[in-house]
Amino acid sequence: MWTKISAEIAQATGKHFEIVDCQPISGGSINQAYLISNNRERYFVKLNQSNLIDMFAAEAKGLSEIAGTKTIKVPTVICWGVAEDRSYLVLEHLDLIDNATPQNWNQMGRDLATMHRIRISPDRQFGWHIDNTIGSIPQVNTWEDNWATFFTNHRIGYQLQLAQSNGGKFPRAEQLIAKIPSLLANYRPKPSLVHGDLWSGNAGFTTAGIPVIFDPATYWGDREVDVAMAALFGGFPNAFFQGYADVYPLDPDYSTRKILYDLYHILNHHNLFGGNYQGQANNTIDRLLW
Repeated sequence: MWTKISAEIAQATGKHFEIVDCQPISGGSINQAYLISNNRERYFVKLNQSNLIDMFAAEAKGLSEIAGTKTIKVPTVICWGVAEDRSYLVLEHLDLIDNATPQNWNQMGRDLATMHRIRISPDRQFGWHIDNTIGSIPQVNTWEDNWATFFTNHRIGYQLQLAQSNGGKFPRAEQLIAKIPSLLANYRPKPSLVHGDLWSGNAGFTTAGIPVIFDPATYWGDREVDVAMAALFGGFPNAFFQGYADVYPLDPDYSTRKILYDLYHILNHHNLFGGNYQGQANNTIDRLLW
C-alpha cells in the first residue's frame, strides 16, 4: 500500500519520494491518519476503507475549491486514490501551533469573511456539483434556486429522516419542517462558498500564525452557516467574530437563523454519536417553534 502511495506522490509532485518514516498521528474519529516523510518532504495521509474513496475525492475537491478563492489557507491537496484495500488522501503537512493570539483569530475571521464575499456560484444557486459528507454522514448538495428549499430538504429534512430511520424520536419534526420556509421567508442570502463544518477541530494556525482551515464539507450556501458553526461546540474566540464583522457584517435576525443552523449540526452529531444529542435537538426544535 505505502509503495503505491509513494509512487502517486512522486507522480503528483514530479519528485522521487520514498517513505523512510511513517508515524500514526491524531486524525479524528473517522479516519486513520499518518505523517510520512523521506527526511526532506513531509505529508499528511488519511486512510479509510476502499469503498469510501468518494468521501476523500469530495474532500480534495472542496479543499481545492477553497484554495482557488485565494482568501484563506487550506492544506494543499497532493493526491488521492485506492491502494490495496484502503482509500487514501495525501495532503500538505502543516505544523500547527497551540497558542494562537487574538490577532491570529481576528485574521482568520477576516480571511473567512473575504472568502464569503467571493460569489461565483453557478446561476446563483445553492448546492454543489457533487454530494459530500459531514463527518461520515452523507451530505446532499442538489442544486436549488431557493435557500429555504435547499436548507429544508437537503439539510434539516435529510438529517431528521436519517435520525428517525435509526430510531430517533422527534415529536415535532413535521411542525418544524413546515415552519422552516417561514423562518427564512424574508431572507434572501447570496450563495457563498462555505467550509460547511467549521468547528475548532477543523481550524488552526501555522507556526507563522497564518490561519488555516481543513476537513471541509464544502458547498454554496448562506455564509451564516459557517459563522454559526464557529460559535457552536465550544466556539471560536470573540476576536474571530470581530474580524469577520469588520469585513462582512452579519445581516439582521442572524440570531434566530443561528438556532436553525445549529440544529443541522446537532442532528448530525446525533446521527454520528447518539448520546444526549437527541435531547439537545428536541430542545432546539422547541426553541424554533415557540
